[in-house]
Parts: sequence; structure tokens; C-alpha cells
Amino acid sequence: MTAFSIRTFALVAALGAFSGSALAQTGATPWELKPDMGYAYDKSGKTYSYKMGTSNAGELLKGAKKVPKGTLFFIGQNGQLYMRSGPYLEGDGKFKFGPDQ
Repeated sequence: MTAFSIRTFALVAALGAFSGSALAQTGATPWELKPDMGYAYDKSGKTYSYKMGTSNAGELLKGAKKVPKGTLFFIGQNGQLYMRSGPYLEGDGKFKFGPDQ
């Protein structure tokens, strides 16, 4: 569990809330995050998943923060993971940052 940042785990694990709202959007596909898995984005930009146990769950939650609903995660052109709070859908429910038409 110490192989990745607790903050990163909390950020990614909370994406379950995001995936629920994404289901309703046209063209969106849900993420399948599982409660017994940890997801990491390491210092070199690689992603990993880890099978988690419960013996040190209290330690995992120390310093963890909930991700606000309505948060968008994306990889920028520089390969960096970003998060943006605020509207990401148009008034008609279409993704605001979709491909150019």
C-alpha cells in the first residue's frame, strides 16, 4: 500500500461518483472501479492497480480527501494528470470539451 500516494488513491477511488454521472451522457463510458482495488498514478506518469486488504484501512484514510462530485479528470498534452471542478457539460448534456465538429 505504501507503493503509491494515498492522496492519489483517494482521488482515483472517488471517481466512482464521477462514473455514475458520466453514464447518463451521450458517448460517455463508465469506469469500472472496484472497492477492493487501489489505483495509482505514479511520479513517472504510469498507472497501476493494486489488490487491497483491510488490515491497514485506517492508515489509508489518514490524509485522504474526498473528490467533489462534478470533477473532471484528464491527461494534458504534456502527459500530466489534471482535475477540473466545475461544469464539463453543455446545457443540453453534451460534453463541453468533445472533439471538434
